Amino acid sequence: MGILVDHARWWFAAALAFAVAGGAAAQPLERLVFTTNWYAQAEHGGFYQALARGIYRAHGLDVEIRMGGPQVNGLQLLVAGATDLFMGYDIQTVQAVRQGLPVVTVAATFQKDPAVIIAHPDVRTLAALKGRPIYISPASHTTFWPWLKARYGFTDAQLRPYSFSVQPFLADKRAAQQGYVTSEPYSVEKGGVKPSLFLLADLGYPPYAQTLVITRRTLARRGDAVRRFVLASAEGWKSYLADPAPGNALVKRDNPQMEDALIAFGIAKMKEYGIVTGGDAARLGIMAMTDDRWRRTFEFMRDAGLVEPGLDVRSAYTLELLEGVRVLP
Repeated sequence: MGILVDHARWWFAAALAFAVAGGAAAQPLERLVFTTNWYAQAEHGGFYQALARGIYRAHGLDVEIRMGGPQVNGLQLLVAGATDLFMGYDIQTVQAVRQGLPVVTVAATFQKDPAVIIAHPDVRTLAALKGRPIYISPASHTTFWPWLKARYGFTDAQLRPYSFSVQPFLADKRAAQQGYVTSEPYSVEKGGVKPSLFLLADLGYPPYAQTLVITRRTLARRGDAVRRFVLASAEGWKSYLADPAPGNALVKRDNPQMEDALIAFGIAKMKEYGIVTGGDAARLGIMAMTDDRWRRTFEFMRDAGLVEPGLDVRSAYTLELLEGVRVLP
């Protein structure tokens, strides 16, 4: 009789455990749409890694990554509710808040803006470019160009229109151009020049880059899901920098024109310069932000005349979703 009772208890416990596990597995995943700032590339690898390795699903999320590009206005999609998260940029977000848009930054993928000035190998310092032609895109006229002018005495007379081709730079040994440390130097080297690179972030340029931006409505209504997205993305980036193969497969699925060699170059440069794991992330964890860093970005924008002195920069970001997110490199 005791044996029968013991068996009955065992079966009851097993059935209960199965039911609980089944109920947990049956919980619906919360869907989030994330729009990046460009075509899929190594610079987005950590997000694709979190997707490829099931990290988002492990945090109860069904995430769709949509590529950005030159014809995609991610901020507009965000405000219209067509995407839940957008890969933004500090200066853009501050300007959006200044215009009354209800957006807020909740995390920063890149602790250093990967913007560089690329020069020919005879140039040893950024200051030596004063008076030389520099190819700059129109968008950069209201981001790092005012900072360069204030810091190094550059003038608008040096400006040349950058068309996202390295050929004018290669043809003029006096010229310099803008770029991302993770991409354009690769094309320059393929063109036969080993360039001098000046990472603006290492010279004091303060903004974060590839930030996660949401609306105030999403923050109020779906803050926990976004917090889980930030945590899962941080775990994805740590995994990607250790073994990028799963993420790279999805990058190439979305962007078949992406070269393996360029992906490898991008990853190597992100590691070399601590783009993801340096700065605040080294002590606070991947995706970290601080009040002090945002204050410095605002002060640069104010001094450059990009924003009014009375704007409260704290309206452009929040640190609340970073609480408990501590994925150290």
